[in-house]
Amino acid sequence: SYRAVSRRLACGDVEGRLDAIFGRVRAIQAKSGRFDLTECTRFSPSAPIPTFVLGANNQDTLSYFPDVSGCELAENITYLGRRGVYSGCSGLQIAYLSGTEAQQQPAPAHSFSAKDVAELKTSLLSTPNFRGVDILLTSPWPRDVGTFANSAGEIDTKKCGSTLVSDLAASVKPRYHFAALEKAYYERLPYRNHMVLQETPQHVTRFIALADVGNTSKKKYLYAFSIVPMSSMDPAELVKQPQDVTENPYRKLRKEAPKSKAPLSAEEEPACQFFFDLNKHQGKKRPSDGKERGDSQPKQAKKPPQPTGPCWFCLASPEVEKHLVVSIGTHCYLALAKGGLSPDHVLILPIGHYQSVVDLSSEVLEEVTKYKAALKEFFRSKGKRYVLFERNYRSQHLQLQVIPVPLDLCTSEDIKEAFIAQAQEQQIELLEIPEHSDIAQVAQPGTPYFYVELDTGEKLFHRIRGRFPLQFGRWVLASEALLAQPQRADWRQCAAQRPEEAAQAGAFRREFEPFDFSLRD
Repeated sequence: SYRAVSRRLACGDVEGRLDAIFGRVRAIQAKSGRFDLTECTRFSPSAPIPTFVLGANNQDTLSYFPDVSGCELAENITYLGRRGVYSGCSGLQIAYLSGTEAQQQPAPAHSFSAKDVAELKTSLLSTPNFRGVDILLTSPWPRDVGTFANSAGEIDTKKCGSTLVSDLAASVKPRYHFAALEKAYYERLPYRNHMVLQETPQHVTRFIALADVGNTSKKKYLYAFSIVPMSSMDPAELVKQPQDVTENPYRKLRKEAPKSKAPLSAEEEPACQFFFDLNKHQGKKRPSDGKERGDSQPKQAKKPPQPTGPCWFCLASPEVEKHLVVSIGTHCYLALAKGGLSPDHVLILPIGHYQSVVDLSSEVLEEVTKYKAALKEFFRSKGKRYVLFERNYRSQHLQLQVIPVPLDLCTSEDIKEAFIAQAQEQQIELLEIPEHSDIAQVAQPGTPYFYVELDTGEKLFHRIRGRFPLQFGRWVLASEALLAQPQRADWRQCAAQRPEEAAQAGAFRREFEPFDFSLRD
């Protein structure tokens, strides 16, 4: 089938160097054939191809733009306007926002305000079945665009750029976003526009910052690309995720945004249904008579499987180092970690032999939840928040590692970012799953996995398909980004003598006592 492939050139800040830019465009056309359009993120007389430009970024250049709402500046050169959407005859949609973020009210003519961004978003999001735009043009970079990504060099993306542009990009989901105000070239890894396992897959966004035309450092200022309008693409092809895709850098913004739900179109399902239906028909045992049993019996408490050899963590086993045990419930117990990352690093362990959280019976799981709640309260009383993780890989008995982190050291968002960033470095796909779901909904019994849980209830999950670094969870927490104790990343380097371990366990037991439900039940 015919698809309208459009060939485009995106260009950085021209700053009056018209001969340089159009000379370059002519050279490219002579070598590579005709391009349909040039998009300039700053103002650039007659152009060799149709050229669209953004408006002024400062008071000095306002006089070049006689009509703020958009006009033809010269043959083949069009000023798009302050903000809006340009739709080409091919169906290509280009959203644009001229100027810099206003630092005062009312906003000067060369700046945009929160109201401008809100109106641009509304004009697009109110379109039936809106999925995103093909291209977004802004002058400022979006704040935080470098989160979860490759380095932006000398540009600190946490301090530079516009939060309004970040909000716009997060909402209108461009396939390409071009900016040029920082006069630096930066091609960010593509990022997702959906929450994996919670929302139906969507296209990725590629952010590209371009340098100023003719810069002496020879930084890239012209970017050639081909694009098929979203409206002409096969939906499955549109949402293909490249190998190097990252998390969305504006996730925090998306979470903080007020939840305004657009009505669902006929083809869409609610996000939660998309998630919870994943395993709807899996794991159901078919009755041996070939018919579904109508008279479902109450679920009998399953006896845990027996270990195939000596187990270091079954409480009845002679191998258990009982001097580390700090609390014993009906189905679970707490023990200090051997060679802990900190003196109050504990493990939640089932008394019987279970390999993973997915294998636990309902009553064991219920007590695990009670221990988590007690530990949350205990650590909060000491000015800390816990991070919990499980590695169901090359281990035969479930160990839930619970490590406290001082509240004043980092936020739960910092912890999440550290795990995701370090996972990406090691090419580990760590996905966020819904807060009120459990691991059994994404992993079948016997599936190797790693998961992290914060005391806010947020969870990150990785399905292990090959090799996996055994100390990964501990290594992230020990890193400079969090506890800043990289020398304690390996537990074998932290093992203490038995009398010291016993003293630490005794101290923990005494302090935890007011929170220990097992002493009251």
